Amino acid sequence: MLRFFSIEQGVIRELEPSSDTSLEASIRNAHWIDTINPTEDERNTLAKTLNITFPESGDVQEIEASSRCFIDNEGLHVHALFMSPNEGRFNTVTVACLLQDNCLLTIRDDELADFRLLRLRARKGQVMCDTPKQLLVTLFDQKVENHADMLEDMHHQLEKLSAYVLEEENSDLEEAVSRIARLEDANGKVRLCLMDTRRNISFLIRRLGAQNEDRESLREIVLDIDTLMSHCTFLFDKVNFLMDSTQGFINIEQNQIIKTFSIASVVFLPPTVVASVYGMNFNIMPELQWEWGYPFAIGIMLLSGFAPYLFFKHKGWL
Repeated sequence: MLRFFSIEQGVIRELEPSSDTSLEASIRNAHWIDTINPTEDERNTLAKTLNITFPESGDVQEIEASSRCFIDNEGLHVHALFMSPNEGRFNTVTVACLLQDNCLLTIRDDELADFRLLRLRARKGQVMCDTPKQLLVTLFDQKVENHADMLEDMHHQLEKLSAYVLEEENSDLEEAVSRIARLEDANGKVRLCLMDTRRNISFLIRRLGAQNEDRESLREIVLDIDTLMSHCTFLFDKVNFLMDSTQGFINIEQNQIIKTFSIASVVFLPPTVVASVYGMNFNIMPELQWEWGYPFAIGIMLLSGFAPYLFFKHKGWL
């Protein structure tokens, strides 16, 4: 799928597809081309019209710094990590951005919230930019804002989860551990994306030229990233504290169960000894012919069982 956008009077506008306009003409008229799983024909047409080599998925996913940010005769290449929700979890998706003099090309395999929001804002005329360079800066700025919203949402979830674990009775601690693990995973991926974004922006600051406005905007984004990184560290500490507390409560419950079994074994041990004594097969046993021998043995067993129980109760161990 291909989406085309143009810059008109300092505002980015989406170009509506027309049957009268060829694909080559749409590519030439666009200042931003957003591709999602393009077909082979679309890839070939883009490569021919823009005079580029369309990257393969494996090339986009490379993690080496030299492979993710570079400049060649095709333009300026930046491969950036974005967050993608998937069945209640977040995954990181790499988007290849190719910046040329009059066009920005973004290549991705999945629908992403950052691009969907930017597209909706463009339809309302809310994205202000004069060049594809500024559009790329705007894309990173919005990405950082979305990460800030994610961290704020995770903070609220941690507050609710903390109250659930530490204050509520009969809370499902195993479910709490699972929720904490999901939050830790999401926080780690947000941190990874922020680190990747800071590296990309540092590359752009060095390579975009001497335009003061663009460089100042990029520096402000870096400051925002530094603030969010500190918040990520705070959330990591809070997650670790909550995980340790939850595991501590689980250990207390397990110890309580073991304590119950230990006391039960001590309570039943004396009656077992008495029953074993009277279960021996000797010819001469004083109580064997006694009329009250059986009630006497039962009474001793009950007394030997209740005595440890009352002692533990008196000590406050129960």
